[in-house]
Amino acid sequence: MRELRSSSFWRAVLAEFLGSLLYALLGLGASLRWAPGPPSVLGAALAFGLAQATLVQTLGHVSGGHVNPAITLAFLLASQLSLPRALGYLLAQLLGTLAGAGVLYGVTPAPIRGTLGLSALHPGVGPGQGTVVELLLTAQFVLCVLASFDDRHDGRPGSAALPVGFSLALGHLFGVR
Repeated sequence: MRELRSSSFWRAVLAEFLGSLLYALLGLGASLRWAPGPPSVLGAALAFGLAQATLVQTLGHVSGGHVNPAITLAFLLASQLSLPRALGYLLAQLLGTLAGAGVLYGVTPAPIRGTLGLSALHPGVGPGQGTVVELLLTAQFVLCVLASFDDRHDGRPGSAALPVGFSLALGHLFGVR
């Protein structure tokens, strides 16, 4: 509980809040349909991947740049993160994502908003199939992040930014449709 009194803990929680806000704002904003026609899967995948890579690069030294609850839970389960810090990160990520979606909602014209980038299952894909795909893609992403932040590497979060961003973009390219 001593950790809760440290300024580095609160800086890290704030970093996760801001990172999640920016991640939701940028990723969902790129997923909106600004022009007629089908949405650009490549554009959305690159937006989410580049946002994640940028946030790992900029926030990695403060909080690790998790931005994603799956990453925070993986670090907790791998004993790389304390329980109070994980709970702080999870709450900050939830609130930051809601704030980012709220900002996007506020700055986007009503006809463009649509579902605000919310995805749904393809009509030919059942809930079980969608769940399996989501689990596999999340596992791929989590494994990449854990490997990229492994202490046996050079230990600099900046060197993890590129593989983490590419991994997330790859998952989107495969899973969005």
